[in-house]
Amino acid sequence: MNFGDSPDEAELRARLRAWLADNDPGLPASSTDDAYWRGQPAWHQALYDAGFFGMSWPKAIGGQELPSVFDVILDEELAAAGTPPRPSLGYLVQGILEHGNEDIQQRFLPGIVSGRERWCQGFSEPDAGSDLAALRTRADRDGDDYVLTGHKVWTSYSDDADWCLVLARTDHDVPKHKGISAFVVPMGQPGIEQRPLKMINGITKEFGEVIFDGARVPAANMIGAPGEGWPLAMTVVSHEREPGELGYVSRYKKVVKELATHVRANPEAYDAEQTRDLGWAIVEAEMLRLHVCRRLSDRLDGVSHGPEGSVDKLLMTQVEQAVGHAALGIGGTGHGDADDTALKVYLYSRAQSVMGGTSQIQRNLVARRILGLPA
Repeated sequence: MNFGDSPDEAELRARLRAWLADNDPGLPASSTDDAYWRGQPAWHQALYDAGFFGMSWPKAIGGQELPSVFDVILDEELAAAGTPPRPSLGYLVQGILEHGNEDIQQRFLPGIVSGRERWCQGFSEPDAGSDLAALRTRADRDGDDYVLTGHKVWTSYSDDADWCLVLARTDHDVPKHKGISAFVVPMGQPGIEQRPLKMINGITKEFGEVIFDGARVPAANMIGAPGEGWPLAMTVVSHEREPGELGYVSRYKKVVKELATHVRANPEAYDAEQTRDLGWAIVEAEMLRLHVCRRLSDRLDGVSHGPEGSVDKLLMTQVEQAVGHAALGIGGTGHGDADDTALKVYLYSRAQSVMGGTSQIQRNLVARRILGLPA
């Protein structure tokens, strides 16, 4: 096997390295500071304008239709340069590509890919817990529009979003999975209230809750037919639970590399337990990288994965929390005027077992849909 770059891959890697040397935005870690989230739109657009974003997506929506390995090269070089990872939007793109008609795709996907339009995802609700199909937000037909009433929570980037991919109930007389429809909702209108949610590590720009009280969405903005929102939701969450090729893996590798640098610079300052935790985090991050490489190889061979995304999500949770634990051990809590970045990394890692579907739900999905165990 030859794991080296082809001439085209080597050319991209060299061009990307040169570009990154002059275009590092200097943003802090994604899990530690609001400045990172404020800088994401400009970073996304800069990557796209330079030809380094959406490379494997169709040309018709702004991509380049290159093999997925080019995205892997991008992720590797971003991590090596210490710049932010590429924005994670593949789950939205994939959902609309698989379930939206050509009109929907042409109206909305180019703006997502280029970063000119900001999106959020209106799925989770306060009263639904981990049972997404129990959502209560409703969409009632009124002429050429639907009128939305309901409450969404953990809505990523809702404060800056131009559009929201919303799941709402359009039929109340059928089983809960069959009465859900999906809409592309314009956010800048009356009847929508966005409330930022402050996380335990101080971040306020990543999550929000959204109240719909009479907001309107054109019927033409429905993705698929009425009642076909559940298949789209499953496509979106299955891709959301994957580690995004190597993007997340590169982020974890970057953190453990920085921690290892601190330990090597002053080894006497750390005891055996601290260095053991760091060693385990390094092993975990490498394990996930190899697992994702296998997933990528499957995709290049035409093999697609469905419920296996739950396995990926569990592995990603395990790795992020191992890295967060090591960060706290090496970097400390940042009492007084000391740097508290390590503490923020640790606190953020605790949410990984909840966000995107709890670990308990993922284990149930693995048991029932992969192993075939009874309910």
